[in-house]
Amino acid sequence: MATINRNYLKLPGSYLFSTIAKKVNEYSEKNPGADIIRLGIGDVTKPLIPEVTKALHKAVDEMGNAGTFKGYAPDLGYDFLRNAIAENDYKARGCDISPDEIFVSDGAKSDCSNIQEIFGLDDKIAVCDPVYPVYVDSNVMAGRTGDYDADLQRFKDVIYMPCTKETGFVPEIPKEIPDLIYLCFPNNPTGAVMKQEQLQEWVDFARKNGSIILYDAAYEAFISEMDVPHSIYECEGARECAIEFKSFSKTAGFTGLRLGYTVIPKELTAGGDRLWPLWVRRHGTKYNGAPYIVQRAGEAVYSDEGKVQVREQIAGYLENAAIISEGLKSAGYEVYGGVNAPYIWMKTGDGMTSWEFFDYLLEKMQIVGTPGSGFGPAGEGYFRLTAFGTRQNSIRAIDRLKTIG
Repeated sequence: MATINRNYLKLPGSYLFSTIAKKVNEYSEKNPGADIIRLGIGDVTKPLIPEVTKALHKAVDEMGNAGTFKGYAPDLGYDFLRNAIAENDYKARGCDISPDEIFVSDGAKSDCSNIQEIFGLDDKIAVCDPVYPVYVDSNVMAGRTGDYDADLQRFKDVIYMPCTKETGFVPEIPKEIPDLIYLCFPNNPTGAVMKQEQLQEWVDFARKNGSIILYDAAYEAFISEMDVPHSIYECEGARECAIEFKSFSKTAGFTGLRLGYTVIPKELTAGGDRLWPLWVRRHGTKYNGAPYIVQRAGEAVYSDEGKVQVREQIAGYLENAAIISEGLKSAGYEVYGGVNAPYIWMKTGDGMTSWEFFDYLLEKMQIVGTPGSGFGPAGEGYFRLTAFGTRQNSIRAIDRLKTIG
């Protein structure tokens, strides 16, 4: 008799953003004329930059020609893209990362959730609280987290590292030593960053204790301050203890194209076993490679003109973040983030819970954001807004929010 993976039954409710979508859809059905401003999910609104669309058109033409047609992509990615990544994202920043340590994929979300497959089920994970749900949920599905404690809103075998106003929304080194440490900076959802010396402390901790840091740097392109590292490999010794994930989704607006990559240094080990060959095997077994046309589009991001156009696009989103952040502050809200990240982390109004504030904004203001408690119990009383909306909608949302400030 067939049975199910019962670990899936441990997941509380549905995926956070699926719950939000359901609530918004129900409201829209009851209020078909509602002018809803969506600043919840972190999806981009600006079109692809011209250099990318030009590369896509060229690659599509190649695919329509027998002499230049491409079939399955190489498992680990085309050399032209891996070389561009190594040169621009690492060598240019003084990081010793070679092209064959870069694994091209369809996005950081997939890699962040799949990476746990190469580690033992007895490994204990540590996550920030609040946290991007994928890190925890993927480990729940694998059977690594223990049961869910509904009263604490936590899984029993997970080390939670509170990121609060008092800690600057940055985790403190835990007393219990984890095997796998998930870090995301610039942070989703709080928009906080780690300075170089703070991240170095984590690298030193991981090296000392044989831990592996799983570093999600999907938002590094939004860093605007000089003393914030763009890669964990800017820290001494990180090649011995860290895996890094990056994405084209927010950097270049590829949410509809899907492209990202993971970096695993060849000397990185867990329990004496090298991780690079394991990820090669996993990648080759379960993945057929990102499409040729998408990888050519990714390569265009690193062209001279592509870099200029990407910087302009990111600057536009950061201007939205400044408009939202300053507007909320002027209305009397307590606001964080929005400087080195496209996310604004605000205290809810009038002592409301995160979900009460969500319902209030949707029903009274027709604004959609993300309840902070959806990212973990330490997010209760907070609310996330994104800067990925249009300029007009960012301004309109603030005008509405000011009426309840």
